[in-house]
Amino acid sequence: MKLISEFTTNDLGCLVEERDDGKKDYYIQGVFMQSEIKNRNGRVYPKNVLREEVKRYTKDFIKQDRAFGELGHPQGPTINLDRASHLITSLEEDGNNFVGKAKILSTPMGSIVKNLIDDGAKLGVSSRGLGSLEEKGGAQYVKGDFQLATAADIVADPSAPDAFVNGIMEGVEWIWENGILKAQKIEQYKTEISSAKSSELEEAKLRVWSDFVRSL
Repeated sequence: MKLISEFTTNDLGCLVEERDDGKKDYYIQGVFMQSEIKNRNGRVYPKNVLREEVKRYTKDFIKQDRAFGELGHPQGPTINLDRASHLITSLEEDGNNFVGKAKILSTPMGSIVKNLIDDGAKLGVSSRGLGSLEEKGGAQYVKGDFQLATAADIVADPSAPDAFVNGIMEGVEWIWENGILKAQKIEQYKTEISSAKSSELEEAKLRVWSDFVRSL
C-alpha cells in the first residue's frame, strides 16, 4: 500500500469557546475529505470507499478518543504523539463531503495552533492514509483497502516543505514487518544520500530519484 495524503482547499472554520472557569477551548471544523471528484493530485475517492473507512475510523478512533492529528506535513503513516496538536471529535457525511470537527489540545504543537488562531492565521487540513490505487480514465482511484491514519493534519500550505522527500514517501510501498509499519527502500535511499561525498551528492540524489520513478 502507498502513503496517500490530500490537502483540502475548502475554507476551515476556527471556533473559540469560553468555559465557565474562564479558560478557552479551541476547535477547527470544515470539510476534511471529499469523494467522487478528481483532486489536485489526480486522485478520486469513491464515496463508498470513504464511507466505509470513515465508519471504521469513527468506531475505532473517534469514539475511543484516539483520533489524533499532527501539526505540519508528517512523512509517514503513523501518528507521532509528540507532534499531536488536536483530537478529532466528529466526522460526518455531507453529500460527497465528509465534514469534521477537532479540538485543539494543550500540547506544545496544540499551543502553537492556538497562537496561530489568535493571530488570525488561515489554516488548512490534510488527510493521511494508506491504500492502493487503480488507474481509470486518466485518474488514480483509491481502492477499498484504504485506511486512514488521520482524517486531518493541520497545515498552512498544500505544498510539502521538501517535495523530494515527500514525493518518495508517497510513492513507496509500506509493509508490516514484525508488527512495525516500514517503508521499503526509504532507509536505503537515505543511507545512499547521507553517505555520498559532497562532490557526488547531486549524482546520488539523481540516482535515487531515477530508481524511485522506475518503482512507480
